[in-house]
Amino acid sequence: MNNKFIINQKDLLATLFFMQPICTKRTTINSTSSILFSVSHKELILKATDLEISLQYSCGLIASDIEQAQFLVPGKKIFDIVKEMDGEIECIFDEKQLTLKSNEHINVSFNIKNAEEFPPLPERIENLMQIDAQFLSSILGKVSFLIPQNNTTPALNGLFFEISPNEMKLTTTDGHCLAQVATNKYVLELEKKWLIPRRAIFELKKILENCTATTIFLGVCDNQLVFSGEDFNFFTRLLADEFPKYESILQRESFMPATMSKSEFIKTLRRSSCMLSGQFLATNFTFTKNALKVSMKNSDVGNLEEILPITDYIAEKLEMRFYSPYLLQGLQSFENEKVTCFLKGNTRPIIFASELEDCKLTYLVMPVSQNNA
Repeated sequence: MNNKFIINQKDLLATLFFMQPICTKRTTINSTSSILFSVSHKELILKATDLEISLQYSCGLIASDIEQAQFLVPGKKIFDIVKEMDGEIECIFDEKQLTLKSNEHINVSFNIKNAEEFPPLPERIENLMQIDAQFLSSILGKVSFLIPQNNTTPALNGLFFEISPNEMKLTTTDGHCLAQVATNKYVLELEKKWLIPRRAIFELKKILENCTATTIFLGVCDNQLVFSGEDFNFFTRLLADEFPKYESILQRESFMPATMSKSEFIKTLRRSSCMLSGQFLATNFTFTKNALKVSMKNSDVGNLEEILPITDYIAEKLEMRFYSPYLLQGLQSFENEKVTCFLKGNTRPIIFASELEDCKLTYLVMPVSQNNA
Protein backbone atom coordinates (compact mmCIF):
# COMPACT_ATOMS: atom_id res chain seq x y z
CA MET A 1 0.00 0.00 0.00
CA ASN A 2 1.35 3.42 -0.95
CA ASN A 3 1.21 6.41 1.40
CA LYS A 4 1.10 9.99 0.20
CA PHE A 5 1.63 13.52 1.47
CA ILE A 6 1.99 16.89 -0.31
CA ILE A 7 4.36 19.68 0.76
CA ASN A 8 5.42 23.07 -0.58
CA GLN A 9 8.86 22.94 -2.22
CA LYS A 10 10.09 26.16 -0.56
CA ASP A 11 9.20 24.92 2.93
CA LEU A 12 10.91 21.58 2.42
CA LEU A 13 13.97 23.13 0.78
CA ALA A 14 14.50 25.65 3.58
CA THR A 15 14.49 22.89 6.18
CA LEU A 16 16.78 20.61 4.18
CA PHE A 17 19.18 23.56 3.71
CA PHE A 18 19.65 23.98 7.47
CA MET A 19 20.39 20.26 7.81
CA GLN A 20 23.09 19.97 5.14
CA PRO A 21 26.10 20.86 7.35
CA ILE A 22 24.88 18.20 9.80
CA CYS A 23 24.02 15.29 7.52
CA THR A 24 27.10 15.77 5.34
CA LYS A 25 29.60 15.49 8.21
CA ARG A 26 31.25 12.10 8.49
CA THR A 27 30.62 10.21 11.72
CA THR A 28 31.12 6.69 13.06
CA ILE A 29 27.49 5.86 12.24
CA ASN A 30 26.49 5.58 8.56
CA SER A 31 22.85 6.54 9.17
CA THR A 32 23.79 10.10 10.17
CA SER A 33 24.20 10.89 6.47
CA SER A 34 20.43 10.42 6.25
CA ILE A 35 17.59 12.62 7.43
CA LEU A 36 14.81 11.09 9.47
CA PHE A 37 11.36 11.82 8.05
CA SER A 38 8.48 11.55 10.55
CA VAL A 39 5.16 12.03 8.76
CA SER A 40 1.75 12.49 10.34
CA HIS A 41 -1.63 13.68 9.18
CA LYS A 42 -0.72 17.35 9.83
CA GLU A 43 3.05 17.81 9.62
CA LEU A 44 6.41 16.50 8.52
CA ILE A 45 9.14 16.47 11.17
CA LEU A 46 12.73 16.20 9.91
CA LYS A 47 15.66 15.23 12.13
CA ALA A 48 19.41 15.33 11.45
CA THR A 49 22.37 14.65 13.72
CA ASP A 50 26.14 14.28 13.50
CA LEU A 51 26.36 13.17 17.15
CA GLU A 52 27.64 16.62 18.18
CA ILE A 53 24.85 18.90 16.99
CA SER A 54 21.31 17.90 16.08
CA LEU A 55 18.38 19.67 14.48
CA GLN A 56 14.69 18.88 14.52
CA TYR A 57 12.47 20.93 12.22
CA SER A 58 8.74 20.70 11.50
CA CYS A 59 6.99 21.63 8.23
CA GLY A 60 3.30 21.99 7.66
CA LEU A 61 1.76 19.76 4.98
CA ILE A 62 -0.68 20.76 2.26
CA ALA A 63 -2.30 17.32 2.46
CA SER A 64 -1.58 13.90 3.96
CA ASP A 65 -3.35 10.54 4.20
CA ILE A 66 -0.84 9.23 6.74
CA GLU A 67 -1.48 8.76 10.44
CA GLN A 68 2.14 8.05 11.40
CA ALA A 69 5.23 6.88 9.50
CA GLN A 70 9.02 7.15 9.81
CA PHE A 71 11.88 6.42 7.39
CA LEU A 72 15.40 7.56 6.48
CA VAL A 73 16.24 9.44 3.27
CA PRO A 74 19.75 10.30 1.95
CA GLY A 75 20.25 13.84 3.26
CA LYS A 76 22.36 15.47 0.55
CA LYS A 77 20.70 13.73 -2.38
CA ILE A 78 17.18 14.78 -1.48
CA PHE A 79 18.35 18.36 -0.92
CA ASP A 80 20.00 18.47 -4.36
CA ILE A 81 16.83 17.13 -6.01
CA VAL A 82 14.33 19.33 -4.13
CA LYS A 83 16.47 22.35 -5.00
CA GLU A 84 15.71 21.70 -8.67
CA MET A 85 11.94 21.37 -8.15
CA ASP A 86 9.23 23.96 -7.52
CA GLY A 87 5.60 24.32 -6.50
CA GLU A 88 3.84 21.50 -4.69
CA ILE A 89 5.73 18.22 -4.26
CA GLU A 90 3.75 15.01 -4.03
CA CYS A 91 5.61 12.47 -1.88
CA ILE A 92 4.65 8.82 -2.19
CA PHE A 93 6.39 6.07 -0.25
CA ASP A 94 6.24 2.36 0.43
CA GLU A 95 8.54 0.08 2.42
CA LYS A 96 11.47 0.55 0.04
CA GLN A 97 11.23 3.91 -1.74
CA LEU A 98 10.19 7.56 -1.45
CA THR A 99 9.05 9.06 -4.75
CA LEU A 100 8.87 12.82 -5.36
CA LYS A 101 6.57 14.11 -8.10
CA SER A 102 6.17 17.68 -9.34
CA ASN A 103 4.91 19.52 -12.45
CA GLU A 104 3.52 16.30 -13.94
CA HIS A 105 6.84 15.39 -15.59
CA ILE A 106 9.23 15.17 -12.59
CA ASN A 107 9.41 11.75 -10.94
CA VAL A 108 12.41 10.90 -8.71
CA SER A 109 12.67 7.98 -6.29
CA PHE A 110 15.01 7.41 -3.34
CA ASN A 111 15.76 4.17 -1.56
CA ILE A 112 14.77 4.58 2.06
CA LYS A 113 16.01 2.87 5.23
CA ASN A 114 14.49 1.78 8.50
CA ALA A 115 14.09 4.63 10.99
CA GLU A 116 15.43 2.41 13.79
CA GLU A 117 18.95 2.83 12.36
CA PHE A 118 18.91 6.56 13.24
CA PRO A 119 20.51 7.65 16.55
CA PRO A 120 17.87 8.92 19.00
CA LEU A 121 17.74 12.67 19.63
CA PRO A 122 17.53 13.96 23.22
CA GLU A 123 14.05 14.22 24.71
CA ARG A 124 12.37 15.99 27.63
CA ILE A 125 13.74 19.49 27.14
CA GLU A 126 13.81 21.67 30.28
CA ASN A 127 13.26 25.24 29.13
CA LEU A 128 15.08 27.83 31.23
CA MET A 129 14.18 31.16 29.61
CA GLN A 130 12.92 32.97 26.52
CA ILE A 131 15.15 35.23 24.42
CA ASP A 132 14.21 37.56 21.59
CA ALA A 133 15.42 35.80 18.43
CA GLN A 134 16.70 38.92 16.68
CA PHE A 135 18.54 40.05 19.82
CA LEU A 136 20.20 36.65 20.24
CA SER A 137 21.28 36.65 16.61
CA SER A 138 22.71 40.16 17.00
CA ILE A 139 24.79 39.48 20.12
CA LEU A 140 26.11 36.19 18.74
CA GLY A 141 27.35 38.11 15.71
CA LYS A 142 29.18 40.62 17.89
CA VAL A 143 31.48 38.01 19.45
CA SER A 144 31.41 34.80 17.36
CA PHE A 145 33.92 36.12 14.78
CA LEU A 146 36.71 35.67 17.33
CA ILE A 147 36.22 31.94 18.01
CA PRO A 148 39.26 30.07 16.61
CA GLN A 149 38.62 27.11 14.33
CA ASN A 150 41.24 24.68 15.59
CA ASN A 151 43.19 26.31 18.39
CA THR A 152 45.66 24.04 20.19
CA THR A 153 43.97 25.11 23.42
CA PRO A 154 40.59 23.32 23.13
CA ALA A 155 38.78 25.69 25.51
CA LEU A 156 39.29 28.58 23.09
CA ASN A 157 37.35 26.81 20.32
CA GLY A 158 33.99 27.82 21.73
CA LEU A 159 31.79 30.60 23.04
CA PHE A 160 31.50 30.96 26.82
CA PHE A 161 27.83 31.53 27.69
CA GLU A 162 27.12 32.72 31.25
CA ILE A 163 23.80 33.62 32.86
CA SER A 164 23.56 34.84 36.45
CA PRO A 165 20.98 36.67 38.59
CA ASN A 166 22.54 39.93 37.35
CA GLU A 167 23.31 39.51 33.65
CA MET A 168 23.90 37.34 30.63
CA LYS A 169 27.40 37.35 29.09
CA LEU A 170 28.85 35.88 25.90
CA THR A 171 32.65 35.80 25.75
CA THR A 172 35.13 34.62 23.10
CA THR A 173 38.91 34.78 22.82
CA ASP A 174 41.64 33.59 20.48
CA GLY A 175 44.43 34.18 23.00
CA HIS A 176 45.39 37.58 21.52
CA CYS A 177 42.01 39.33 21.68
CA LEU A 178 38.83 39.00 23.71
CA ALA A 179 35.27 39.98 22.81
CA GLN A 180 32.37 40.13 25.22
CA VAL A 181 28.76 41.25 25.10
CA ALA A 182 26.80 41.57 28.34
CA THR A 183 23.16 42.39 29.03
CA ASN A 184 20.92 42.58 32.08
CA LYS A 185 17.91 42.01 29.84
CA TYR A 186 18.03 38.26 30.57
CA VAL A 187 18.90 36.72 33.94
CA LEU A 188 18.41 33.45 35.84
CA GLU A 189 18.05 32.90 39.56
CA LEU A 190 20.67 30.13 39.48
CA GLU A 191 23.96 30.79 37.69
CA LYS A 192 24.61 28.73 34.54
CA LYS A 193 27.78 28.42 32.46
CA TRP A 194 28.22 26.61 29.14
CA LEU A 195 31.06 26.40 26.62
CA ILE A 196 29.42 26.04 23.20
CA PRO A 197 31.51 24.71 20.25
CA ARG A 198 32.28 27.11 17.42
CA ARG A 199 30.51 25.01 14.83
CA ALA A 200 27.28 24.95 16.82
CA ILE A 201 27.35 28.74 17.18
CA PHE A 202 27.68 29.33 13.44
CA GLU A 203 24.97 26.82 12.55
CA LEU A 204 22.66 28.40 15.13
CA LYS A 205 23.38 31.86 13.70
CA LYS A 206 22.46 30.65 10.24
CA ILE A 207 19.12 29.34 11.52
CA LEU A 208 18.34 32.51 13.46
CA GLU A 209 19.14 34.72 10.47
CA ASN A 210 16.76 32.78 8.23
CA CYS A 211 13.95 31.57 10.46
CA THR A 212 10.67 33.36 11.18
CA ALA A 213 10.75 32.77 14.95
CA THR A 214 10.46 35.89 17.10
CA THR A 215 11.19 34.11 20.39
CA ILE A 216 13.81 31.48 21.18
CA PHE A 217 13.56 29.16 24.17
CA LEU A 218 16.86 28.30 25.84
CA GLY A 219 16.85 24.93 27.56
CA VAL A 220 18.85 21.88 28.59
CA CYS A 221 18.36 18.23 27.73
CA ASP A 222 20.59 15.22 28.50
CA ASN A 223 23.65 17.42 29.13
CA GLN A 224 23.05 19.28 25.87
CA LEU A 225 22.04 22.88 25.33
CA VAL A 226 18.87 23.42 23.30
CA PHE A 227 17.70 26.47 21.34
CA SER A 228 14.07 26.12 20.28
CA GLY A 229 11.86 28.14 17.97
CA GLU A 230 8.25 27.61 17.02
CA ASP A 231 9.25 25.05 14.37
CA PHE A 232 12.64 23.74 15.46
CA ASN A 233 14.86 22.38 18.22
CA PHE A 234 18.62 22.84 17.84
CA PHE A 235 20.71 20.64 20.16
CA THR A 236 24.42 20.97 20.82
CA ARG A 237 26.87 19.07 22.96
CA LEU A 238 29.10 21.23 25.14
CA LEU A 239 32.87 21.48 25.42
CA ALA A 240 34.10 19.98 28.70
CA ASP A 241 37.22 22.18 28.83
CA GLU A 242 37.43 25.11 31.24
CA PHE A 243 37.31 28.56 29.63
CA PRO A 244 40.22 30.82 30.66
CA LYS A 245 39.75 33.06 33.70
CA TYR A 246 39.34 36.39 31.96
CA GLU A 247 37.79 38.68 34.58
CA SER A 248 41.01 40.30 35.81
CA ILE A 249 42.23 41.35 32.37
CA LEU A 250 39.00 43.28 31.74
CA GLN A 251 39.44 45.46 34.83
CA ARG A 252 39.86 49.09 33.75
CA GLU A 253 40.93 50.66 37.04
CA SER A 254 43.38 53.55 36.41
CA PHE A 255 42.94 53.18 32.64
CA MET A 256 42.55 56.44 30.69
CA PRO A 257 39.90 56.89 27.97
CA ALA A 258 40.47 58.14 24.42
CA THR A 259 37.62 58.72 21.95
CA MET A 260 37.85 58.80 18.16
CA SER A 261 35.84 58.43 14.97
CA LYS A 262 35.24 54.73 14.39
CA SER A 263 34.91 55.06 10.62
CA GLU A 264 38.14 57.05 10.25
CA PHE A 265 40.04 54.73 12.58
CA ILE A 266 38.82 51.68 10.65
CA LYS A 267 39.98 53.22 7.36
CA THR A 268 43.41 53.85 8.86
CA LEU A 269 43.59 50.28 10.15
CA ARG A 270 42.62 48.94 6.73
CA ARG A 271 45.38 50.93 5.07
CA SER A 272 47.82 49.73 7.70
CA SER A 273 46.72 46.13 7.12
CA CYS A 274 47.24 46.54 3.38
CA MET A 275 50.85 47.53 4.05
CA LEU A 276 51.53 44.24 5.87
CA SER A 277 51.64 42.26 2.63
CA GLY A 278 51.04 39.00 4.50
CA GLN A 279 53.64 39.67 7.20
CA PHE A 280 53.13 39.86 10.96
CA LEU A 281 54.37 43.39 11.58
CA ALA A 282 53.42 45.69 14.43
CA THR A 283 51.92 49.12 13.80
CA ASN A 284 52.88 51.95 16.15
CA PHE A 285 50.12 53.89 17.94
CA THR A 286 51.14 57.06 19.75
CA PHE A 287 48.48 58.72 21.93
CA THR A 288 48.84 62.39 22.90
CA LYS A 289 46.37 64.92 24.25
CA ASN A 290 44.61 65.72 20.96
CA ALA A 291 45.92 63.22 18.44
CA LEU A 292 46.61 59.60 17.69
CA LYS A 293 49.59 59.00 15.41
CA VAL A 294 49.53 55.71 13.51
CA SER A 295 52.71 54.62 11.76
CA MET A 296 54.35 51.52 10.42
CA LYS A 297 57.25 50.50 8.21
CA ASN A 298 57.47 47.51 5.90
CA SER A 299 60.87 47.36 4.22
CA ASP A 300 59.37 45.32 1.36
CA VAL A 301 56.43 47.67 0.69
CA GLY A 302 56.91 51.13 2.16
CA ASN A 303 55.78 53.34 5.04
CA LEU A 304 52.51 54.61 6.52
CA GLU A 305 52.02 57.59 8.82
CA GLU A 306 48.62 59.08 9.69
CA ILE A 307 47.26 61.34 12.42
CA LEU A 308 43.73 61.08 13.78
CA PRO A 309 42.06 63.55 16.15
CA ILE A 310 41.06 62.15 19.55
CA THR A 311 39.27 63.54 22.61
CA ASP A 312 39.10 62.75 26.35
CA TYR A 313 42.74 61.64 26.55
CA ILE A 314 44.50 63.66 29.27
CA ALA A 315 47.36 61.31 30.24
CA GLU A 316 51.02 61.45 29.30
CA LYS A 317 52.18 60.51 25.82
CA LEU A 318 51.75 56.78 25.33
CA GLU A 319 53.32 54.64 22.61
CA MET A 320 51.88 51.18 21.93
CA ARG A 321 52.30 48.53 19.23
CA PHE A 322 49.49 46.40 17.81
CA TYR A 323 48.87 44.07 14.90
CA SER A 324 46.33 46.12 12.92
CA PRO A 325 44.08 43.22 11.78
CA TYR A 326 43.45 42.33 15.45
CA LEU A 327 42.09 45.83 16.12
CA LEU A 328 40.16 45.91 12.87
CA GLN A 329 38.24 42.67 13.29
CA GLY A 330 36.68 43.72 16.59
CA LEU A 331 35.92 47.36 15.85
CA GLN A 332 33.54 46.36 13.09
CA SER A 333 31.15 44.98 15.73
CA PHE A 334 30.69 48.43 17.29
CA GLU A 335 27.63 50.39 16.16
CA ASN A 336 28.28 53.96 17.29
CA GLU A 337 30.31 56.37 15.15
CA LYS A 338 32.34 57.44 18.19
CA VAL A 339 34.35 54.68 19.80
CA THR A 340 36.13 54.90 23.15
CA CYS A 341 39.19 52.89 24.14
CA PHE A 342 40.86 52.62 27.54
CA LEU A 343 44.65 52.63 27.97
CA LYS A 344 47.25 52.05 30.69
CA GLY A 345 50.87 51.55 29.69
CA ASN A 346 52.41 49.92 26.64
CA THR A 347 52.36 46.40 28.11
CA ARG A 348 48.67 46.48 29.04
CA PRO A 349 45.80 45.76 26.67
CA ILE A 350 43.75 48.33 24.83
CA ILE A 351 40.08 47.92 25.77
CA PHE A 352 37.28 49.24 23.57
CA ALA A 353 33.90 49.59 25.26
CA SER A 354 30.46 50.69 24.15
CA GLU A 355 27.11 50.80 25.95
CA LEU A 356 24.18 50.19 23.63
CA GLU A 357 20.50 50.39 24.47
CA ASP A 358 20.22 46.82 25.73
CA CYS A 359 23.79 45.50 26.01
CA LYS A 360 27.43 46.39 26.65
CA LEU A 361 30.15 45.46 24.16
CA THR A 362 33.81 45.07 25.13
CA TYR A 363 36.73 44.27 22.87
CA LEU A 364 40.28 43.80 24.17
CA VAL A 365 43.55 43.47 22.25
CA MET A 366 46.95 42.65 23.70
CA PRO A 367 49.89 44.77 22.47
CA VAL A 368 52.79 43.38 20.48
CA SER A 369 55.98 43.33 22.50
CA GLN A 370 59.23 44.73 21.15
CA ASN A 371 60.62 41.19 20.94
CA ASN A 372 57.76 40.06 18.67
CA ALA A 373 57.61 43.18 16.51
